Amino acid sequence: MKCPRCESTLYRKNGRRNGKQNYLCKSCGKQFLEPAFSRSLETNLLANGNGHTKVSMAEATEVPLGKNLLEDKVTEKSLGSFSLTLAEELLQTILSPNWLESAAFSQLLLKIQQKDEIKHQLETGISLLLLDAENLKLDVNSELFLASICEYPLQVKMAFANWRNPSIGKQDIELYNRSYQLVHVPEGKNSADGKMIAIGACVLRSYPTVKEILVCSSDGILIHLCNELQNQGLIVYWVRRQGQTLRIENRNTTKLTHYSLTMATEVPSFEKVFEQIQDLIKNEQESINARLNSLAAIASLFQERCNINIKYNSKQPEK
Repeated sequence: MKCPRCESTLYRKNGRRNGKQNYLCKSCGKQFLEPAFSRSLETNLLANGNGHTKVSMAEATEVPLGKNLLEDKVTEKSLGSFSLTLAEELLQTILSPNWLESAAFSQLLLKIQQKDEIKHQLETGISLLLLDAENLKLDVNSELFLASICEYPLQVKMAFANWRNPSIGKQDIELYNRSYQLVHVPEGKNSADGKMIAIGACVLRSYPTVKEILVCSSDGILIHLCNELQNQGLIVYWVRRQGQTLRIENRNTTKLTHYSLTMATEVPSFEKVFEQIQDLIKNEQESINARLNSLAAIASLFQERCNINIKYNSKQPEK
């Protein structure tokens, strides 16, 4: 191979350009690429060392060329230039109107949005409600109140009962219309409780984004489920009924909240009642003080008027 300018055979390798070997002439400084073999040379057959096998010129030069490529040392400058060229080509392809309007680009955006939604759900978390429908009945208002206590949105609701039992009535239809998942259990003592414990203990397998769980049942055996869910790192609310009141206990903080089923409102604690009484007394005192001040002002004005009348009468001459 010779230099295309001075036809000198003194040259050295000088990196790669567009995937081809680049050379620098030592005589005149000309840079040139490795020339391709002509078709006539490719058709010539060469015999190997033992004379038994014949190969083409291209095949004969493939091995030494590959060896030379392995021996080449890629410089940092050439690697950076190649990365910059590749990035420019990718940007031109991505930002082209044909690519932006293609179906492949739309599918790519859809996948990115789906991944963002999954990531957002994993970061935010959800709440889950487990209801023993044979032991406790929750109306719409009670359910909304329980949802307001949770820090995360209540998205999954499951109800356990023997739905063939006539005493259940049409409760299954009502709960189903309120987006409950109905879990049927056979007739027997504590069947619903046992099923709740079995499903609730492994709820993270089906719903990995759960952060809070409402265990709605007055049966004491459910304390085992509450303890297990706490051990799994979940926030657990144990909802039990006491007469006409729901007792909601945060098992993690031991905080108690009461809800009146008859009045459909939260029952305030003793501290809140005491604060409300203090506010009423304070407001009443302020009202009394305001009325006393008004009466004092009226009395002062009345006295001033009386004094004016007395002075006026004393100045009139006698007839």
